[in-house]
Amino acid sequence: MAKSTGKKKKVRVDSNGQIHIHSSFNNIIISIANSTGQVISWSSAGKQGFRGSKKNTPYAAQVAAEDCGKVAFDLGMRKATVYVKG
Repeated sequence: MAKSTGKKKKVRVDSNGQIHIHSSFNNIIISIANSTGQVISWSSAGKQGFRGSKKNTPYAAQVAAEDCGKVAFDLGMRKATVYVKG
């Protein structure tokens, strides 16, 4: 028997937020969160269609950041603090 899915929690979008960039040898993951830490949008090089060693290039990171930033900008985020790990 299938589980019933609950309602999706609404995330409040502020004009200020946080951008977390995690870079490893295999992939680049970018997530944008509001000031309390709830994730608004995320993207990675693999999600954008890059495979193999192309996932860890600066161009793949740029494409992933543009995709993630466009969603957050449309929702109303204008300023962000960037945290880089890796």
